[in-house]
Amino acid sequence: MSANRDKDDQVHQEKEQPRRRQARGERRIAQLLEAAASVFTTTGYTAASTNAIAREAGVSPGTLYQFFPNKEAIAIELGDRLIHEMREMYGEALAPVDPATPLEEAVASAVDRFIAFNCAHPAFFALMHGPDVPGRMAEEHDALHATLLSRIEGLLSSFLPDAAPADLARTAHMCLGMYKAGLELVLAHEGAERDAYVQELKYALIRYLDPLVGDGLGRTEAARSAK
Repeated sequence: MSANRDKDDQVHQEKEQPRRRQARGERRIAQLLEAAASVFTTTGYTAASTNAIAREAGVSPGTLYQFFPNKEAIAIELGDRLIHEMREMYGEALAPVDPATPLEEAVASAVDRFIAFNCAHPAFFALMHGPDVPGRMAEEHDALHATLLSRIEGLLSSFLPDAAPADLARTAHMCLGMYKAGLELVLAHEGAERDAYVQELKYALIRYLDPLVGDGLGRTEAARSAK
């Protein structure tokens, strides 16, 4: 009986050891990716180094190389995770809008979600909009950009049902271009000044969309009286 119990304990320990090693490995990877995000945000991808990332993570370069062979591999893993999170986020941010929703509210809701993501993950902007990102990541970003434009077109078509496809595509490109330009200013500031730039970005998008939408979406009383 005792021998069987000892054997069961041994089997249990043998199963638990790989799990513990895997859990430790995942925590270490998360630690390294967090450090890489900080370094990429501060210095950009080109100036970053594996030594700087290891130093930021508080580990030796040898420890880093146990998980990633080079800086590009780190950037690709970080970028993949951020792109996945971004896709989940804009699925909610660009959900269909009730026609009774005021334009100001619809724009503010979408902008707030996108800004919150980028402020929480400044490395996303640093990696995806830099001139020297790894090739695979650039391809992933192009695919993300195309999907995002498609979702914006779908959202616009819900309250511009008579618009031609070419017009919808053009409007979607303008909205995304305005957002990206505003985002760069937002991320360059902090505190009250950042909030002010977020508000300016919302105003710009609302003023652009308002004459196109017409009565397609509701308006707040302030917007009606201003017309």
